[in-house]
Amino acid sequence: MYAKLEVTRPTETILRILDAVSHHRLRERTTALRKWLPLLTVCLGTFMLLIDVTIVNVALPDMRNDLNASFGALQWVVDGYALAMAALMLGAGSIADLAGHRRTYLAGLALFAVSSLVCGLAPNPTVLIVARVVQGIGATTMACTTFALLNNAYSGRDQAAAYGIWGAVAGGSSAIGPIIGGLLTDLASWRWIFFVNLPVSAIAIALSVWVLTDQAHTARGRVDVAGMATFTVSAAAATYALIRANEHGWSNALTWWLLLVAAAALIAFLLVERASAHPMLDLALLRDRSFVGVLVAAGALFFAAFSALMYTQIWLQSVLGLTAIQAGAVGLPLSVMAFLVSGGIGRFLHGDNRGRIIGGGLLVTGAGGVIGALLVHDEAGWAALVPGFLAIGLGVGLATATLSSAAMAAVPWQRAGMATGAVNTAQQLSFTLGIATLGSVFTLRAGAVLADHGVPDADSAARAVGAGQSGVLMGQLSAEARAALDTAVHASSAAGVQGTLAVSGVVGLLGGVLVLLLMRPDRSAQPMAEKVEQVPA
Repeated sequence: MYAKLEVTRPTETILRILDAVSHHRLRERTTALRKWLPLLTVCLGTFMLLIDVTIVNVALPDMRNDLNASFGALQWVVDGYALAMAALMLGAGSIADLAGHRRTYLAGLALFAVSSLVCGLAPNPTVLIVARVVQGIGATTMACTTFALLNNAYSGRDQAAAYGIWGAVAGGSSAIGPIIGGLLTDLASWRWIFFVNLPVSAIAIALSVWVLTDQAHTARGRVDVAGMATFTVSAAAATYALIRANEHGWSNALTWWLLLVAAAALIAFLLVERASAHPMLDLALLRDRSFVGVLVAAGALFFAAFSALMYTQIWLQSVLGLTAIQAGAVGLPLSVMAFLVSGGIGRFLHGDNRGRIIGGGLLVTGAGGVIGALLVHDEAGWAALVPGFLAIGLGVGLATATLSSAAMAAVPWQRAGMATGAVNTAQQLSFTLGIATLGSVFTLRAGAVLADHGVPDADSAARAVGAGQSGVLMGQLSAEARAALDTAVHASSAAGVQGTLAVSGVVGLLGGVLVLLLMRPDRSAQPMAEKVEQVPA
């Protein structure tokens, strides 16, 4: 009996030790997992809001058929979302600084989910456009908190890793949108590109309540209502003017009046911000050339990389006859390249080389647009887009991985929400104006080719081609006339896509040169982030 006890006791001791070690390891793993839950929570919101910028592109032909939408309505389905983000981002950033970033992020998630449901149930283009605008407002309130939430949750090496992973998600989200959109559109319905946001939003809301916290230091001040109003009027008037020019031509008087309103409202915005004690954009930030370089980079990147995708998708589906899944898959090289580059080396792309990396990324992105323009012609197929998309994905991955950390390095922590808002405003406003501007480029190029082929009312026909209504045009003609028009449509649509890619490429190249000049290292200058004492409370 005693011998048995002597054997048992050491065995029990060993078992207890092993049990304690296993529990300790489990606690360590649980702690490590919980440490990265704030990053997962922020990345879920970023993924949804950025993917919804481009996910609708492949679904536009189905939306047009289902809702009988015009070319202008299709542009507004894309632009309404981006315009809401562009017009309200600055104001939302300042509100987040005042109200708390966690609270603002939660409100944005809830609004995004509700508006996504309405988008999916929309019975006509008007309801869809309005719901897309509201969805953009929800996306804005999420996006303006991103950098501040990451900064609050992480520091040191963990912060660098978090920015690298977040950059990979941001870099791949917009690019992967057409692929997911194609799968959902072909396998279910275009409405599911919005319904899919509901379960993701529910998970993100639950995680936000559980793991996110607000910074102890809260900024003081007031919401800059006058600044928000004047900037919103300026952005909306400019976008409406460009879209109206696509439908009614540049000779339309209202188009020019809208541009004048946009210019006047922009001047009023600058005057309001200069005089305000609590501006939503501190104009002093614009005296720092590195921060200006970040804004130029953000705007040029979204214009050069994503604005032409709407027109390439319409060309692929309505002219070349690809399905939504096939058309989305054509963009896969862009998505994969952006994700791999941003995620694989993003955590190393920080420090004094930010400007060169971002500028180089923009130059590569611009080169991708130019390559696409050179390869696309009237006899080209979908493969003509792949080399350019690979280059664009490489450039997006390089620039996106570094852009967020460059923005935060240029401002003090009191301006975290403001900096986030300014960068996202530059991205979304550039994307919005890019789609509207490239619509005119597409129409002019396609209209010229249709006129050369003797097509009557070439401008109207070009707008129909741009809206994916080539099949409608064909159906109105005899078999003999249809064959001739088919040749003209192929040539005109290719010319339109070629023009959009060329303009995007030039914007990327010019943006890259400007960024290299603005963000060159200056050892003698004091970083804006260190000038905390100069920032009013």
